Amino acid sequence: MIEISNIHKSFGAKHVLNGISSVFEKGRANLIIGRSGMGKTVLLKSIIGLYAVDSGSIMYDERDITLMKQKEIRNLRQEVGLLFQGSALFDSLSVIKNVKFPLDMFTDMSEQEKIERANWCLKRVNIVNSNHLLPSEISGGMQKRVAIARAIALNPKYLFCDEPNSGLDPATSIVIDELIKEITEEFDTTTIINTHDMNSVLTIGGTVSFVHNGQIRWQGDSETLYDADDELLLDFVFASEIMKQVKIAKRHPHK
Repeated sequence: MIEISNIHKSFGAKHVLNGISSVFEKGRANLIIGRSGMGKTVLLKSIIGLYAVDSGSIMYDERDITLMKQKEIRNLRQEVGLLFQGSALFDSLSVIKNVKFPLDMFTDMSEQEKIERANWCLKRVNIVNSNHLLPSEISGGMQKRVAIARAIALNPKYLFCDEPNSGLDPATSIVIDELIKEITEEFDTTTIINTHDMNSVLTIGGTVSFVHNGQIRWQGDSETLYDADDELLLDFVFASEIMKQVKIAKRHPHK
C-alpha cells in the first residue's frame, strides 16, 4: 500500500500539486486519469521520488520516502518496478540483457540465476525465442512486453506505469492492459497507472483518481465512474466516440 498525504509541489511560481491525499491499495490497479497539464504525471513522478515534493508525506507501507536519504531511496527502489511511456529499453542491449539489467544493478545473483529469472519473466509476458534480438528488431507491442518483463524482474512490491499504451494500436493496448491487470493480481503489487486512455480503465478496472488542477477532484471504483455526479469528470470520460457509445449503452441497456 502507498499512502500520500497533503502533497504540494511547485515549479517556480507554478503550483502543480495542491494538497493531494490518497491511498493506493495493494493487489489492485490504481489508475490516475486526467487531461494533459493537470498534474497527474508530476504526481506519479513525485510518488516515485523522481521529484522532491515541497511538503506532505509519501508512505510506502509506513516508510516515508520524503524523509529518506539517498541510500534508503536506492534500497526502496529495489522493491519498485517501472514501466515507462516509451518502453525505455536500452537500444544497444538485447532483449535478455534489457530484462537482466535491474538484476545486474541490484542483486548478488549468479549469472545463471539472473538468466533463469530473466527467462521466466520473458515467458510470463509471452516472449519466447527473442532473447538475442535488439529492441529495434521487435514490434512496439513486444517492446512493451519486454519492458514489463524488466519491470517485474525484481519481483516488485510496487509497480508504476506511465501511459503504458502510448503509441500502441487498440488491439495491442488491450493485451498490455490485461497483462498489467494479471501481474498486479498475481504478484499482489501496489500498481499505480497514469493514463488518459479510458479504454484502459474499462479493461483494467480498479480504483480511479481524476486529477484536475493539481487536486484529486473525484476518486472511486471504476464501476461507479460512469455514474459520477461531476461534469468535468464526465466530459473527460465520455470525450471519445467509443466512450460515448458506452454511455448510450448504459443508459439504454435493452436497446
